[in-house]
Amino acid sequence: MAAFLAGLASVATLPVAVYLTRFSDRYELLHAGFAIPLGLGLGALALALTHRARRLGALRVGRDGRSGLVRVAGVLGIAGVCLALAGLVALGVYGLLEYVGSRE
Repeated sequence: MAAFLAGLASVATLPVAVYLTRFSDRYELLHAGFAIPLGLGLGALALALTHRARRLGALRVGRDGRSGLVRVAGVLGIAGVCLALAGLVALGVYGLLEYVGSRE
């Protein structure tokens, strides 16, 4: 269950950060980039907890009935990491365009 919650939080971190910038006068869209490490960390945590849950599930004799939840947690963890990496690429492209634009 912890892996599922960490995966869900990792997927929600960046969209919520972007959404919250719409209601603040002090923060702009670029400031939502500070949520990237949090999303990446939560995604990595979800993947680590998923791996641990699968390893512990393999040691049990009977089926736990939570293998579907573990699978969903792994998918959410991967999606959270991918969202964070996409945000990182977007910030990199923005920085490159700002650099090129300031040279002219």
